[in-house]
Amino acid sequence: MTTLEVPDGLRVQGFRTRRSFGLAGMSREATILAAVVLIADGIVGARCPGTLLVTMPLTLALAGLAAARRQGMPALAYYWAVLAWRHADRSGSTSYRQVLLPQPYALDLPGVGASSVLIAAHDPTTGRPVGVVHNRSSGAMTVTTLLAPGGTLMATTSAVRGSLRSWSAVLDAMSTDEQILGAAVTVQITPGAGEALADDVKDRRRPDAPRLALDTIDELVRTTPRATASVAPWMSVIVDPTAGANPPTDLAEQVAEALRVVDTLDLNGTGTDIVRRSTPTDLRRLVRSAYDPAVFDARDEDFAELTWGECGPVAADDLLEAYAHDGAVSVSWVLREMPRRPIPYSVLLPLLSPGRFQRRVTLSYRVLDPYEGEAVLEREISNAEQRAQATAQVRGRARWSQKADHQRAEQAAHQAASGAQVVEWTLRVTTTARSAAELPDARQELERAVKATKGIRMRPAYGAQASTFAAGLPIGYQPLVK
Repeated sequence: MTTLEVPDGLRVQGFRTRRSFGLAGMSREATILAAVVLIADGIVGARCPGTLLVTMPLTLALAGLAAARRQGMPALAYYWAVLAWRHADRSGSTSYRQVLLPQPYALDLPGVGASSVLIAAHDPTTGRPVGVVHNRSSGAMTVTTLLAPGGTLMATTSAVRGSLRSWSAVLDAMSTDEQILGAAVTVQITPGAGEALADDVKDRRRPDAPRLALDTIDELVRTTPRATASVAPWMSVIVDPTAGANPPTDLAEQVAEALRVVDTLDLNGTGTDIVRRSTPTDLRRLVRSAYDPAVFDARDEDFAELTWGECGPVAADDLLEAYAHDGAVSVSWVLREMPRRPIPYSVLLPLLSPGRFQRRVTLSYRVLDPYEGEAVLEREISNAEQRAQATAQVRGRARWSQKADHQRAEQAAHQAASGAQVVEWTLRVTTTARSAAELPDARQELERAVKATKGIRMRPAYGAQASTFAAGLPIGYQPLVK
């Protein structure tokens, strides 16, 4: 389906990047810092004028880097990330090697997952085991639901509109529940599932079938492994069980409260089917196969006895633009900017299409409560108006892009006043190659998929490859959650 064939009713809009007020394209914090440094230079220069020959060029250079842009981010932030990564690399903080520890010590996941622990719970409503990831530092709990996408490309316009409205209702429910901190929807596409298809066809093949049918099936089985993939979607909800009116103090009661809160989210009608709440074995499989894709099709028995720490990598190296783990190499990209025009609901289809390499696409959400959302929009309107006024005082008129940005901020405030919810969200994509030699091909495939979306702009997660990689796993880590 091309962009021109999508009806206007199936287009979405309202995306806007949050921007603070600053001079010369700088952020508010950078503007204040530059002003403070200039005042300090003036005070020192009044006593020792010779110091201005050193301090002024340095201050102007830093201000220029803060105002300049590189890959959609301030150049100063980019070079700071590079310097921070190099410092960490020299100190050995970017390398991880799993070690054997005697009992009763246990291993933890590396990096941002170190504070997480897997709890095996029992769901009394279904009678099945449920895996709950507990963040020991914040007390938050993450419950993951395995999904089965129904697909909407061949659905009617009314069915797609209904799915969009149902998903909006889910976001509305998140905004009114103070216990829900955030959520993430992940779709993992793993190529090579045609081998399992070949085994299934072999068991169902009838030797007395017509020769033409047998030849056709054999031809499909021979060519299918290069064109099929296994799709594993899931939704992780982060819950603070102690944020309610009567916070539970016992760990078992907190787990029960987290499961109760997640059960209140009704995903019916959103275009997907609920398979089940993820079991501890499911979570071990998702995490372990992300670090070692070769074990993705292993049996459940191979994951049942793993400890939570053993699901992580045996060895990993966090590089500036890549993440090497257990013989595989991954590269993660983050959202830079969404299109400012209405886009079709199927805009992410190129990213979700199968390719040669495993890919994980994650949409992270944090729904603001009505009061916080109103405050954010009022601040955004004020910042947009101040930027336009500052430019008009210097150039005689504001830029057309600034006027349009101000109108979009006012439109968002009008929609919020009419009952819409303000949502902070971001997009992350991770692709994994089986070896370092295949990494350029994997990166090129990801670049082509991003360009095929015709509008979504993304960039590599410079100096944050390991954390971005972990953000796509059901381990309870989401940067949007405070």
